Amino acid sequence: MTQDRDHTRDHTHTHTHARGPLAPGEKVQLTDRKGNMLTFQLVEGGVTDTQHGQIHHDDILGQGEGRVIETHAGSSTQAQDAKRVDKPWKTSRKIGGWQYVVMRPRMADYVLSMPRGAQIMYPKDIATVLELGDIRTGQRVLESGGGSGAMSLHLLEAVGESGELTTIEMRPDFARICAANASLFFGFSPSWWRVDVGDFDSRISAYPDGYFDRIVLDQLDPWNRLDEAYRVIAPGGVLTCYVTTTTQLSRVVEKLAESGHWTQPHVQESLERSWKVDGLAVRPDHSMIGHTGFLVFARAMAPGFTALKKREKPTKANATDIDETGINVEELELRDMSDRKMRKVLRDLDSQLNVLNERSM
Repeated sequence: MTQDRDHTRDHTHTHTHARGPLAPGEKVQLTDRKGNMLTFQLVEGGVTDTQHGQIHHDDILGQGEGRVIETHAGSSTQAQDAKRVDKPWKTSRKIGGWQYVVMRPRMADYVLSMPRGAQIMYPKDIATVLELGDIRTGQRVLESGGGSGAMSLHLLEAVGESGELTTIEMRPDFARICAANASLFFGFSPSWWRVDVGDFDSRISAYPDGYFDRIVLDQLDPWNRLDEAYRVIAPGGVLTCYVTTTTQLSRVVEKLAESGHWTQPHVQESLERSWKVDGLAVRPDHSMIGHTGFLVFARAMAPGFTALKKREKPTKANATDIDETGINVEELELRDMSDRKMRKVLRDLDSQLNVLNERSM
């Protein structure tokens, strides 16, 4: 799945419609008065079952956003003859008349609803990576750990067609999921994206010194990748590491400081809490998105120069890390998931890609 490294790419593609009538193959988001959302792909003659009746895709196709539609009774002749797709429930209630507002999904909505195998990075963390990682138009960005493609989508949008994203993903099945989700979002396979399948250590050797402007590492042991990351990043380039535990955080920060190749690491986590505003009842929601991961940012020093350090010393040494525990990191990096779930995710994505390909013929 490694894409051609020739940089004379065809940039004639355009994004999936950002406005205008909704077309077959597009994703649509429906929201009811309670705030419940449904996101699915539009298919001519398709029907989606809900708890409040059936949604006929033909009621949405050819129409614009911001409209209100109503569900049909589940026993209608039209629904029985239509093609059923995207069944969030085994059967729908016969009663119809439930209203939904029709919109195209935002990227954040798409990411949270797309088929996935590996756990995705949350929008709150992705936004921080783009801002503090300084991901901008026209840059060459290396991403290690594609997973289900949540971070990849945002990086592709950030660098744009004048930039270049390289994603190294160890598992071929995750690479397929990642690539399919991107194609479904954009409506085509982004020409400025190279998906490189294989382990980081073997694939990174193919890239020249100082080739990348930014690097994003989403791995269990990013501290073991710092030497090669420094080799392929340009001086002043920003490195971002995403880890989930305090043990990982301590280890990667320690290695960054020890190497002398990186500036003083900046560590941050983001917490997200929404609020309820209903007249005089203004209060935070009872639930929130708390800790999901730590983000570590550092910049590459020029060759021959050592980063400046604070003179303070740690009070305790931390000698135990994942490299000394006997844990097989390669096996952990597989992000284990059942074969049954993998087949289901790939089957779902293949079906949606077929619809997209039929539309473009």
